[in-house]
Amino acid sequence: MPDKDQKIQSLIEHNDELENYFRNTIIPQLFVDGDLKLQKFTPPAMKQFSLADTDVGRPIADIKENFRFPTIIDNIQQVIDSNEILEKEIQTTDLRWYQMNIIPYIRRKDNKTDGVIITFVEITRRIKDLKELEKLIADHEILLDTISHDIKNPLANLVMAIDLFKNMSPDDEQQFQILLKIVDNALMKMHTIITELTEVRKKEHKYQTEEDLLNFEHILEDVRLTLNDNIVESGAIIKSEINVSEITFSRRKLRSIMYNLVSNAIKFKSTNRPPEIIIKTILENDFIIISVKDNGIGIEANKLDAIFSKYYRLENAIEVLALDYTW
Repeated sequence: MPDKDQKIQSLIEHNDELENYFRNTIIPQLFVDGDLKLQKFTPPAMKQFSLADTDVGRPIADIKENFRFPTIIDNIQQVIDSNEILEKEIQTTDLRWYQMNIIPYIRRKDNKTDGVIITFVEITRRIKDLKELEKLIADHEILLDTISHDIKNPLANLVMAIDLFKNMSPDDEQQFQILLKIVDNALMKMHTIITELTEVRKKEHKYQTEEDLLNFEHILEDVRLTLNDNIVESGAIIKSEINVSEITFSRRKLRSIMYNLVSNAIKFKSTNRPPEIIIKTILENDFIIISVKDNGIGIEANKLDAIFSKYYRLENAIEVLALDYTW
């Protein structure tokens, strides 16, 4: 009898932990059982998909319109049948983009899927940034083609003049002045072409980033999901101490910074211990400081200044104490 009471108590505690998780998570999540009925959802999902407590227990088919994504039932069934995670970028009818992850909920006793957990991470800004970046790359390709085409004639004249200079008599002042004028005109023409093309495109197509009021936990959760395979494979432990949540910054840039720091902490891990990454935010003298500390191979002290140089990459990193990178 005590064993039975202990199991019941353990089940209650487990259920309380699950309830607490669903109440406090910061991203929209749904728990759908094997009969395709909605069993739980997080508060962000309530806001995002206009769900109410009365929707718990209802078939997903009855409330699928709330999700503004027509194939969600087919995708859930696919995960239940295959026992495999499904990751998909979706666009809802309000033209917002999400990364949808459908994860099978597997019963331990028979190793069968008894439902799914669905998470939604908004990536609207990321998709917009990617499209802007693609446009920027296309513009640069056009710029290079234009420079290549328009600069050929003055460059050919310059090469010709230099060849004539090599064979010219030192006493032929008249030919010297003619060739000098050809060289001068060719250089001026190339300078004008390059200046006009680069300045116009710099003003019209400069890749601008917009600042937003961001929730740092959302950015960190996005990075975790993106690097999930690397985290699992390396056994990395990521701890966070978030004292400041709201940050006004470019979403694309902040996500890129966090992605690269976490990714590098995993990539350059020590061979004799799993990666442990500690991420903190604090407010200090009206500045928000984000620090990322890891227990990896570290960086030589004499290269600390160099790593902040543009395009600099460390070669032959050695095993030293882990460092704390702070911005």
